Amino acid sequence: MNHYLSIAVELASGFVFLFIMTKLQGKTQFSQITPFDFISAIILGELVGNAIYDHEVKVGEIAFAVTLWGVLVYVTETVTQKFISSRKLLEGEPNIVIRKGKIKFEALKKAKLDINQLQSLVRQQGYFSLREVEYAIIETNGMVSVLPKADYDTPKNSELKIKADNPNLPVNMILDGEVVSKNLKEAGLDEQWLKNELEKQKIHHFEDVLFAEWMENEPLYVLKYEKKAN
Repeated sequence: MNHYLSIAVELASGFVFLFIMTKLQGKTQFSQITPFDFISAIILGELVGNAIYDHEVKVGEIAFAVTLWGVLVYVTETVTQKFISSRKLLEGEPNIVIRKGKIKFEALKKAKLDINQLQSLVRQQGYFSLREVEYAIIETNGMVSVLPKADYDTPKNSELKIKADNPNLPVNMILDGEVVSKNLKEAGLDEQWLKNELEKQKIHHFEDVLFAEWMENEPLYVLKYEKKAN
């Protein structure tokens, strides 16, 4: 019985200590979590979790471990607030992955993202085609902020009482220089059609294309690999 009572006391104590610590650290620990915040939360939970099932660890030791870790996190957060140069190292920095409608391939690689992941993040912001995006920024918390092109920005057609056709879902035709044969076939098209469309834009090889997207009744949208400046 004493064993279970000891676990209950330690668990309740750990809960209280964690609750107090998360309150002190603020809501941004959860709403705008950075890689450092993520690691911090895992280690803080591990400190309490391991202590609860280690019979030799007492409540005072749990309190000390949580408090010390909280102080370290607080000091780190204070440093990033007062010294701008430390933010890049401790919090990371935003990366512009689409600039003026063009995908910045090097920035995409730096953010460890591929085209599919970028599309997913953009769709979560309500834009189902990369052609709608003027700027896209990968924030330090992994989310993407999107500034749409003027033609796709608010106000909406419904607000202006304008009748519009139903939207079509965009289809990837080329990703990272490779033809997406399955999508091409499902759209009822073939590689010859794709070659012809690229030729219209003076592109002769699939390998030169970073991204190509097709929508019904729309011209093929193509983004080439950017040539590095000498």
